[in-house]
Amino acid sequence: MALPPVLRDRLRLPVIGSPLFIISNPDLVIAQCKAGIVGSFPALNARPISLLDEWLQRITEELAAWDRDHPETPAAPFAVNHIVHRSNDRLETDVELSTKWKAPIVITSLGAREDVNAAVHSYGGVVMHDVINDKFARKAVEKGADGLIPVAAGAGGHAGTLSPFALIHALREWFDGPIALSGSIANGHAVLAAQAMGADLAYVGSAFIATQEANADPAYKQMIVDASGEDIVYTNLFTGVHGNYLRPSIVAAGLDPDDLPVSDASAMNFGSGGNQKAKAWRDIWGCGQGIGAVKEIPTAGELVARLTAEYDAAKAELEAKFALTAHRLALAAE
Repeated sequence: MALPPVLRDRLRLPVIGSPLFIISNPDLVIAQCKAGIVGSFPALNARPISLLDEWLQRITEELAAWDRDHPETPAAPFAVNHIVHRSNDRLETDVELSTKWKAPIVITSLGAREDVNAAVHSYGGVVMHDVINDKFARKAVEKGADGLIPVAAGAGGHAGTLSPFALIHALREWFDGPIALSGSIANGHAVLAAQAMGADLAYVGSAFIATQEANADPAYKQMIVDASGEDIVYTNLFTGVHGNYLRPSIVAAGLDPDDLPVSDASAMNFGSGGNQKAKAWRDIWGCGQGIGAVKEIPTAGELVARLTAEYDAAKAELEAKFALTAHRLALAAE
């Protein structure tokens, strides 16, 4: 199945910038879209809820103005992320606002609801749903999701445990719709690799935390620059759902990352984990295993430019290898 036009015609790089809790803001989203990738943000980042209407208006109008002034390089579409879980008591209003502004793409997480999908489809929007396994993927599609975001092992924040190879293979056995792979993708070679294994797009998050537009503590950004994949800890302590976090931030909160208790999954929340004084994502900082590729704190546009250059170089390298292999086979056949 071909990608829908919104995910095909206006992207200069096959990437969705993932919605980062607390961190994604209009500045980051607009910069990502102008650079040619999908920019996204969680609706919950706009607090109070009245701010969401302002954010959606600003993003919509600034991107429209960019398109008028730059017809040769129009902006990529933006996406709004809704947490579709019973703990989100503002979901209905958030969906009404994203529908009002006709958000081109809606990303749903932690549950799937037919009414949310129907609201997005009512104006021609596309729904991408993030999943950690085949079971949840099938449920999401049954309820009307247009595309899937498989969150594989190594992804930042809430993440699954399956290898991206296994997860993509399982989904492609029955699903031919849009897939954006999430998990340790922080350079252009990894973007191309995601496509090679069967995804249409790459879903990149952690690298954008360490950008100038991101609403993240400067120490958080620098920790990403200084850390590597070995500094990531997988635990469900802080929100009730398993996720990946930076080891140094856990240590700074006075906890032992090698001896963390297990949280009650039924007590899922976006603040503290049980009686812990440290809060995700304020004190305990989420991050994926791909951060070894992050060496500086650029603008979002500069990061997209780096990813694009690496992606183009990786394609050229691969094409050269295929050409060499074909040449050798031809010689052997003579």
